[in-house]
Amino acid sequence: MSPTTLFLHADAAPREVIDQLDPADFSASVPKEWSQLESPTLLGILGRNPFADVDLMGDDPIASYDSLNDKATAAVRAGEFADTFHFTYGDYPADEGFAHLATYRAFQAWSIAKQFGIPFHLSPELIEGMNEHGTPHADEWRQWGVFPPAIDPPAIDPPADADDETVLLCTLGFWTP
Repeated sequence: MSPTTLFLHADAAPREVIDQLDPADFSASVPKEWSQLESPTLLGILGRNPFADVDLMGDDPIASYDSLNDKATAAVRAGEFADTFHFTYGDYPADEGFAHLATYRAFQAWSIAKQFGIPFHLSPELIEGMNEHGTPHADEWRQWGVFPPAIDPPAIDPPADADDETVLLCTLGFWTP
């Protein structure tokens, strides 16, 4: 799967979750490890823009999020993106940048759903793409805070009857028995 296709699958995941939120959820506190903010809220996480002091979410966070999501999807499908992606931790060629963004978006969706009790599963396509583009870099990206610390012992073996999502979550440190 190409990194842009992976991004498109990953970009749809948080939208699926966010569209199920109650507007009051946006002011709820979220785990401190989700952000560098002192007292992070869901709105603070979703509206975070480290390069400018801009309110991305406005008065209707769900509609604003959906609009931003539509614009990102259209731009990627049209091939309207830079050759180099600039992150706070470094610059990467577009293909690698899309893999980074997809990883963040997929697990942001999973984490928000879990935090707010929203039924959600990573799609089979997203799991396949994450196994191809994210899992091989787990230890490296863990150093940047993309994945939680490795579980001690280093990986918890998934149950014998685990589905593909559970296996991925175990590998990346998001699932515990």
